Amino acid sequence: MSGKAKNILFIMFDQLRFDYLSCAGHKTLHTPHMDRLAEQGVRFNRAYVQSTICGASRMCYYTGRYVHSHGAAWNNYPLKVGEMTLGDHLRKVGMDAWLVGKTHMKADAAGMERLGITRDSKIGARIEECGFDVFIRDDGLWAEGPNGFYDERRSPYNEYLKAKGYAAENPWADFANAGITDADEIASGWLMQHADKPANIREEDSETPWLTSRTIDFIKAQDPDKPWLAHVSYIKPHWPYIVPAPYHKMYGHNQIQPVVRADQERINPHPVFAQYQDNMIGRAFQRDDVRNTVIPAYMGLIKQCDDQMGRLFRFLEETGRMQDTMIVLTSDHGDYLGDHWMGEKELFHDPSVRVPLIIYDPSKAADATRGTVCDELVESIDLAATFIEFAGGEVPDHIVEGRSLLPVLHGQTPSDWRDFAISEYDYSATRMSVNLGLKPRDARLFMVVDKNWKFIHAEGGLRPMLFDLQNDPEELNDLGDSGAHDDILDLMYERLGRWARRPSQRTTKSEADIEKMRNSPGGKGILLGVFDGSEIDADQWVKYRGKVRQRYVDKA
Repeated sequence: MSGKAKNILFIMFDQLRFDYLSCAGHKTLHTPHMDRLAEQGVRFNRAYVQSTICGASRMCYYTGRYVHSHGAAWNNYPLKVGEMTLGDHLRKVGMDAWLVGKTHMKADAAGMERLGITRDSKIGARIEECGFDVFIRDDGLWAEGPNGFYDERRSPYNEYLKAKGYAAENPWADFANAGITDADEIASGWLMQHADKPANIREEDSETPWLTSRTIDFIKAQDPDKPWLAHVSYIKPHWPYIVPAPYHKMYGHNQIQPVVRADQERINPHPVFAQYQDNMIGRAFQRDDVRNTVIPAYMGLIKQCDDQMGRLFRFLEETGRMQDTMIVLTSDHGDYLGDHWMGEKELFHDPSVRVPLIIYDPSKAADATRGTVCDELVESIDLAATFIEFAGGEVPDHIVEGRSLLPVLHGQTPSDWRDFAISEYDYSATRMSVNLGLKPRDARLFMVVDKNWKFIHAEGGLRPMLFDLQNDPEELNDLGDSGAHDDILDLMYERLGRWARRPSQRTTKSEADIEKMRNSPGGKGILLGVFDGSEIDADQWVKYRGKVRQRYVDKA
């Protein structure tokens, strides 16, 4: 590898499981292009997101801060005005930050109005878009029900499809995410029974190739002398689970990985776990016919994503950009797919909270680690710190709570690397919290994981969960109420308490600023505890000595 690295391609796939890449051990799904990136870089095997819900997880990536710090704990919870993001940090060191795809960002409209920030100003536009300048934004969920659209913004992808001749008000729903029944009716991808049908769209017009094309357009448009970060954020393999031909029939039910679940998980489960097992999507994915129909489509969506990575990487190689661009490939969370009797994401078993993370650093300093696998505990918030350092900046660790991965990429894992990772889940807006009779402030979960144990604390007076990762790596036996692991529970509660006591809101003064204040020689005239002046240097109170200039009191 040669050349000076200066750009960052930050690629995120939505709802991509950590173990659905062939380089991560999937037996029947082959992802040669992502595998090749891993061969050129480092694959981080123990990467955890700081929340298992789309919006909250993404806000952690974009701020480098825990949910506990930024507060955007659920989809469509606004990221409050004043939170610094990747764009803010990178522009300080001369790197632009652009969005190509999805953020799931909800702007703090009330905060902007209070501060007099208009949406049509440059700063207002950036606040509305997580600090990114927007090349194209499309959050990719153009669902429509009797009460209107889930997302009320204009869909660039829908406009593209209309221009290509797809005749519908919402071609995302009618074509890109729907097949055709035997009676020539729309077979909506929202109904999982249709996952085995090809989406009624030309493959090159489907969502993943469309966003790859926009990414190539973006790179072509950049000034070669101006460094940039591009957050390329794909909606797939997120549901609806439907994919165009030929990907819809590449995999069959006989190529599905064995389901990871056990009968004991249904016996006296943790109350929150029980609620998620028994919700609609949990019950659906407990059925073999659902898994046998949906998972091959999910695998087809990933295969299409991998093929598009091949297309994108070929473009980078042909244009010389592979020599000066860091490439990061990850996800915002996983997908249960029936494991642990659940569907979707949200709780803290590995299929949900653990994500793929591959980083290719083209600089010579990374040559020694190419093709290696790192088993250190990594958090999604580490990427913000990594990008800032890669761009030549100093990580403001009083704001950014993650740690740069550059030392690891360069073969120098710090001796003081973290010994546990954290994730949070606020489920206060869900029916499950209502069923449990919890107040919104009590419907929260916290995960602490190390290399041996995974611990989950539940607010609201509920017992903890605990898994022995060495003897039970599939997390099938909850030991939280076993009565035999009080020492481990005590350790995990100590760690959770230590984490919660960090100075996460002290973002306007760094440690260096405070050291300077502590070591200041004074001289500003504040004299506390002084009786007659002999206790301090004379020059400290020189402004308070001398003959009286005017008298307003009588002599004693």
